[in-house]
Amino acid sequence: MDLKKECRKKGIESRRSLSQEERQRFSQAIRDRIKVSPCFMRSKTILIYRATADEVDLVPLLFDPECADKIFCFPKVTSKTDMTVLAPHPDSDWIPGSFSILEPDPSQSDKIDPDGIDLVLCPCTAFDSSCSRIGMGGGYYDRYLQKCKTAVYAAVAFEVQKADTVPTSPHDVRMNYVFTEKETYRSCSG
Repeated sequence: MDLKKECRKKGIESRRSLSQEERQRFSQAIRDRIKVSPCFMRSKTILIYRATADEVDLVPLLFDPECADKIFCFPKVTSKTDMTVLAPHPDSDWIPGSFSILEPDPSQSDKIDPDGIDLVLCPCTAFDSSCSRIGMGGGYYDRYLQKCKTAVYAAVAFEVQKADTVPTSPHDVRMNYVFTEKETYRSCSG
């Protein structure tokens, strides 16, 4: 098994080892850490995601009164290699998308231009203290982030997903920050 796959596997196993109560408590701590971060406070349009069962849950930010001035948008997979970003209208429907993850209904959403995104909060399977991140292996975020010329990039993860070193490829985009329940990691470029 190559180093990247092994690191991904360990990160997924680590987050799955957390109890449901721990994931909920840690997700809340991560959301609280994000909300007070300067990059979040100065951002208007923020790309987040719908969590799978064992990922950090960011969706409660949508209903947080402190975030009422934010526009939250979500990824929608459009092909085997690409995604677009949609901001759902209030009370819009969610439909099962790729990988059985709920996505905004395009007919009840606004398409967001990559240059209009201020902050991207990325899921990840593993990260390191230099803000390198590994996703699920599809490369959707790495390809999309290259279009977001003015956005700040931040991964969100549980501290148990931290690796000593995350193996990277030339196309991998380093995060400016990684938010966990215990710490905010910052890269030299952040």
